[in-house]
Amino acid sequence: MRKRMRRTVCAAMVFILCAGSVMRVSADEVQEAQEKVEDAENEAQALEQQRQEAEADHESLSARLDGIIADMNETQEKLTAKEAEIEAAEEELIQARVDENEQYESMKIRIKFMYESGGIGMLEVLMQSQSIGEFLNNAEYVTQLSEYDRNELIRYQETVKQVEEKEAALQTEYEELNVLQTSLVSQQEEVQTLLESNEAQLAEIQSQIDANAEKLEELRQEAEDAKRRQEEKEAQAAQAAQNGGYSGSYTGNVVSGNGYFTHPCPGMTRQSSYFGEVRSFSSTPHAGNDYAAPVGTPTYAAASGTVITATYSNTAGNYVVISHGNGLVTKYMHHVNICVSAGQHVEKGQQIGWVGSTGRSTGPHLHFQVEENGTPVNPDKYL
Repeated sequence: MRKRMRRTVCAAMVFILCAGSVMRVSADEVQEAQEKVEDAENEAQALEQQRQEAEADHESLSARLDGIIADMNETQEKLTAKEAEIEAAEEELIQARVDENEQYESMKIRIKFMYESGGIGMLEVLMQSQSIGEFLNNAEYVTQLSEYDRNELIRYQETVKQVEEKEAALQTEYEELNVLQTSLVSQQEEVQTLLESNEAQLAEIQSQIDANAEKLEELRQEAEDAKRRQEEKEAQAAQAAQNGGYSGSYTGNVVSGNGYFTHPCPGMTRQSSYFGEVRSFSSTPHAGNDYAAPVGTPTYAAASGTVITATYSNTAGNYVVISHGNGLVTKYMHHVNICVSAGQHVEKGQQIGWVGSTGRSTGPHLHFQVEENGTPVNPDKYL
């Protein structure tokens, strides 16, 4: 009796010392997880700032592009109108030159008629004039030349000159508008390139924001899990200190059962979920039995075998998987802590951990699962 008591006390002391070490590790784990969350949150703020700046640039570039397009449309309208004016001026110039030539020919006929009976020498002088200017100079000596004809010819010449100047001015304005339009097209291409680059930048920033948001959600979940594990281990240590430890130890006591398997959590027969049960929060049938138990209650190997997994996952929490040969496997999930490792051989009834609520769990319990060649079967078949 005294030896059993000493073993119990020693087991409790070992458990409490180990739990203290684990809690220190857990506290560091919680702090590290929280720091990662803060880093991701800072990155999210920086990315949001970049996104807002890029969107402001996008609005500015879009407004600038709209202004350039409006100027291009206005310039094109002016070019079209200027082309019509130039075409009208060309027609006006053609008509003015026709009128000038008709007046010139008419004057020649009248002068010829006037001098047919006069001195032939003067007539030859006038008829041999090579240009209108030369003709007028020669005509100064022809006193019989009609003042009306001379005035009309001068008027037509002035009209031709005015129309030529008008056409030249219109052509200059057209060329200036063309240069402006070419410049606007160049500006449009430049701004369009900047806008496309900005849109690519926005898409990249949004991609980073989405990736960081997903990462942040995972880190927050990890931080919550780390905090919950720390709280569970603190509760376990407190309960162990209060009741002097449990009957199990790291080397493990052995308990026996009446079936092929011993019960993985002796004395805790109240089931919170059953094999095959479809629960309200899941459409998938439950793959094992859930045994409700206080945090820190020892759990045991249902049969002898080799531990093939002893680790943590976000779903199963701290869990153990034992192979019993011939495709038979048992799984034990949601421990607050485990005391075996992968590759270790365990005996039937040897302690493997303590009940907890780690991973996706609604409260302290042991999820016990039996698989035959990878397919879950009802654990009651073996208990």
